[in-house]
Amino acid sequence: MSNASSEPATLNARTGTRIRIMVAIFAIVAALLIWLSSLYFTERFSAETRTRAEKQLTLYSGRLIAELQRSSVVPLILSKDTQLIRALLTDDYSLTSTRLINYQNEIGSKAIFLLDSLGRIVATSDRHELGTVYREEPFMTQALRSNDTVFTTRGIGEGRLRFYYSRKLESLGELIGVIVIEVDLDDLFNTWSGSESTIMVTNSKGLVILSTERQFLNQTLESALESRHTQTPVERALRATGEWPTALADTYLSGQPLYQLEAKIPFQGWRLTYLASSSAVRARVNSAIALEIMGLAILLALGFYILSRRAIRQSFLFKAESDDLRALNEQLSSEITQRERAERELEVAEQSLAQSSKLAALGEMSAAVSHELNQPLAAMRTYLAGMKVLMDRNRPVEAASSFQRIDDLIGRMGQITKQLKSYARKGGEDVIAIDMRESLTNSLSMMSPQLGQNEVDVKTLLPEDPVIIMGDAVRVEQVIVNLLRNALDAMKGQENQEIQISLFSGEMATLSVQDIGPGIENLDNLFEPFFTTKNPGEGVGLGLAISSGIAKDLGGRLVARNVTPTGAVFEFQVPQVNSGRKQAAE
Repeated sequence: MSNASSEPATLNARTGTRIRIMVAIFAIVAALLIWLSSLYFTERFSAETRTRAEKQLTLYSGRLIAELQRSSVVPLILSKDTQLIRALLTDDYSLTSTRLINYQNEIGSKAIFLLDSLGRIVATSDRHELGTVYREEPFMTQALRSNDTVFTTRGIGEGRLRFYYSRKLESLGELIGVIVIEVDLDDLFNTWSGSESTIMVTNSKGLVILSTERQFLNQTLESALESRHTQTPVERALRATGEWPTALADTYLSGQPLYQLEAKIPFQGWRLTYLASSSAVRARVNSAIALEIMGLAILLALGFYILSRRAIRQSFLFKAESDDLRALNEQLSSEITQRERAERELEVAEQSLAQSSKLAALGEMSAAVSHELNQPLAAMRTYLAGMKVLMDRNRPVEAASSFQRIDDLIGRMGQITKQLKSYARKGGEDVIAIDMRESLTNSLSMMSPQLGQNEVDVKTLLPEDPVIIMGDAVRVEQVIVNLLRNALDAMKGQENQEIQISLFSGEMATLSVQDIGPGIENLDNLFEPFFTTKNPGEGVGLGLAISSGIAKDLGGRLVARNVTPTGAVFEFQVPQVNSGRKQAAE
């Protein structure tokens, strides 16, 4: 009997040893798998985060360049304004400030100043500045020494920077004044400040001149990045346990790890620095590792369950041997109950993690929509503020024009929500390949409220194959929108309104916009700055002049002619890219 009893005991001892060895091997393999997974997921998620940050960096730098380029051409155009020149020669500025206010509303700049040859402001869109003398300011002194438009800054070291484009005005070769445009870059960075990232622009001396964080202005980039609060012991412990060793950050800001990306701005030696948070990488790595640990725990529980079932079968074979075996059987049954409870808890945890993933995706999408809608909302706020000022000044006609602009922005916001994935387009200092058909579709979508309101019959003739040109998509769409608006204005008041749009492919891609209005009386001066057939207050004649300038920048031209029996046609001609150049651009 003793020999029979010793055999089960020996067998149980061997089984227990094997189980302990298997558990130890499983723990080693699990730890190695978790460590390797952390390396893999950290590298993968970091690469994805950097890729998204690089796209955002390209988008931000392109937007900043576009804002600077848009404002740089205005002083040249205004320097040829005959009314401004006449006011400087006759010292009659009674209507000049009103004219500058109209320019400011149409152009969207922060302020416009007209200075006489002594540096005194004689007309301005901000009437509080009238009479102020800026004889020694850089925008005055540098403009006097140059024959071109100059860019200057003011306020370095004072906490708030201002940016100006200025150009001198001459009559018969003699200096008579200086026109100054203040560029509003603060609103642009205020819009960007809503994102979780930090964006800074440094000048050629390394000083931060623009930033979504105001406290960094007029500091060097190195000193700004050193601005971090002293961490408490609890914060240090949380970082030590919550951050994987491989989640390397480029820099830290206020104790937060960040990826630092930089892009050169082809303007005044500026550089744009984009600081993207890496906390999302840690969260995604931790989530992936948590799921992996949960799977290993389930696998381990399943292994224990199988072993326990085997132990139960053995217990039935040896239940008659002793009370100890029966006690062991009860213990194993209790363990099975506990493990089943653990499985249910793990299932609940898995469901909770799945729900958290859905909420995280929803939050990411909401952040993207909020970011893309920030700029239209900011523009609508500006138009509403302008309307209030105009209504207070009893100028309802000019105020009513802002309703149409707000309507356009609302339509644009609707298009953004439909095409969010393809909305962000790469911009930069070089032109890109553009399909003219896509630009036309975007422009028609932007103009759909006006076209629908006027019940315009729009007929289009487009080729089946892409019509590729090299240019800036925003500027191309600006030209098309200007031509559509011009056609609408030409047919204003008519009972029947029709626009024919044709796109022809060839050595020159030609977009034709034809209306059935009364035609154009003066074709020779049509593209001259400030030439307009509209009533006073409806426009200052810059739309076609700017569109013609854009066409020339793209290597093409903008032409117009009358057609019979009635109407006019505008042709936007741009060199078309051949297949070889298209592939190279792609």
